[in-house]
Parts: sequence; structure tokens; C-alpha cells
Amino acid sequence: METLLAQPSQQAIETACQLIKEKQPVALPTETVYGLFADATDSVACENIFKAKERPMDNPLIVHICDYDMLHRVAAEVTEDAVKLAEAFWPGPLTIILKKSDIIPEEVSAGLDTVGIRMPRTPVILEVISKTGLPLAGPSANRSGRPSPTNAQYVYEDLKGRIPMIIDGGSCNVGVESTVVSLAGETPIIFRPGYVTQAQISEVLGKKVELSKGITEELLSDDKVLSPGLKHKHYAPKCEVTIINASFEKYKEKVEADGAVAFCFEEFIPNLNCQCVAYGKENNSVSQAAGLFTALRHLDEIGAEKAYAIMPTMDDVGLAVYNRLLRSAEFRVVNL
Repeated sequence: METLLAQPSQQAIETACQLIKEKQPVALPTETVYGLFADATDSVACENIFKAKERPMDNPLIVHICDYDMLHRVAAEVTEDAVKLAEAFWPGPLTIILKKSDIIPEEVSAGLDTVGIRMPRTPVILEVISKTGLPLAGPSANRSGRPSPTNAQYVYEDLKGRIPMIIDGGSCNVGVESTVVSLAGETPIIFRPGYVTQAQISEVLGKKVELSKGITEELLSDDKVLSPGLKHKHYAPKCEVTIINASFEKYKEKVEADGAVAFCFEEFIPNLNCQCVAYGKENNSVSQAAGLFTALRHLDEIGAEKAYAIMPTMDDVGLAVYNRLLRSAEFRVVNL
């Protein structure tokens, strides 16, 4: 299969819409990461996403919409809390899990009675959803297990020959996937942290919001996957990543003694005598989120075999950074 890499012209958008109507997956930019999108109401179209990515079928997909009419089509019930969160954070990097309507096939929900729903804010994806009139299922546009792509070239490297089209909308400014919060139970619970934080959601809802244990703990093989990003190997470069929880002095000693690549903050580099890859600024978790996946891929580009990642803070957006790093390291953490 030939993969067309196109700029976001009207002709390219029309072509993308036609491919989606033909049940083919198309890679499109969003503010979080690039997604691989297909008709969320069609089983065959959604199966084509899983095939292209080599994604486990028990990993649910998020449904992307462009307006509130579409929200009521894909959700069986839109709760008062859902309306509050949508008004506060949509369009934007928040996915809300609700009970699904009958138009959403099991391939999207992985057999669950719920579905994650998001209204992205990038004009290209919103226009494609609007023109097709279809809610679009879309995970990240990478080979399963690899770091999520934050530019079109990374999508091309992973999925060339596996999908018909990629629209290049430039670099994604958020850099990590959306926050996923479930409103399907009695208490709101965050299954995947992101740019929209626990504190922000709690403030809007005026109630306690819990964090899933799967954010910082590895799920068992037979645990049900209630959200993308909870299970299976994720975000991993080819090299072995280990998180080091230590002061800078102990981190420096460890990384230099072991001959690893330092995967660290920009400010650390002048004081390290080893090969370094920066993933953001020390006290700026937003910059860390924006740079993380590009930096993970850069480890492979320089041929790194072993990288030691400095532990980020777990406050606010830092929790999203730690969550992605933890999975890229396959839960290897060394406390010094």
C-alpha cells in the first residue's frame, strides 16, 4: 500500500473523508498526538485500525466528535457531570467515559458497555468529522507499543505502507494523549492522566475525583482494560529505559558510572559527562509533556542501548509525564 503524506489542503481533507467512508484509517493531527482515525460506527473500519497498528483487540478506542449532537449519538446518557466537563474543557485534551449507545460496536469499546469520548480542538480533525458526519474512533497513529507520534514524519516511519494517508498538521503542542476520566460509576475516576489535571476536574465538578491504581501500577495480565494506556507495553523506544529516582548528584554518579545515556532535563546537560537527551525543563512539566515522545524517539535515532531517565515530579501535568515514562521503562524504577 502506498502512503500519501499530504499538507492540510481542502483536496487532502476531501480525500481523507472519502477514505474514511471507504472504511480506511487515516492519520490526522490533534493537539495531543497524531491519531489514526476511522468510522467509529463501523466494525470493519475499526478492525482496520487494529490491523494497521498491530494493536491488541482488548484495548478500547476513543471516539472523537465535533459537536454536542454527535455526543448524544454516541453516548447512551449524557450526565450532568459530563456537561460540566465538556463546557469547561471541550474542545480540548479531555476524554470522558460514559455508557455507550448502540451505534458504537464492540471493537471500539473492547466489549465494555462504556465508551471514551473526546472533542479535539485541531481544525483539520474537526473538519473531517464534520464533513463525513461520522464520529471517528482514533488511537495514537503509531505501531502499538512505540512512543506516540507528535509529528507526521514519525507517523510515516511507523505506518508507511500500512495506511493510505497522513495529513501533516505540524507538531502537536500538548504532546501527550488526553486525560481520560470515567463518569460511568458513582465516583469520577481518572484512568489516564494528561494535560487536564485531577485538581482541575475536581474543581469543575465540585467533588472528589479518584486516580486509578493503573496509573502508577502494572495491571495483571487478566485485568480488564477500562481505558487506553492502562495495560500492554506503551510508549517504548527500542533502547532499555530505567527511571532513576534520586538527587542530581546521585543521578549523575549512576548514569556516568554505568555508561548510560542521560534522559534528563535541559538544565542538567552542562553538568553531565555523558551522552544526553533532554525531555523538557526541570520545573516545567508542560514542557516535559510536550517534549517527551520526541525525546524517546531520539534515543533510537542516536542508537542508544540503555537510558536512565531522571524521575519527574508527579504534580499536575507531571503525573502524565511520569505515567508515560513508567510504561516506556516497563515499570523499571531505581530508588537511590
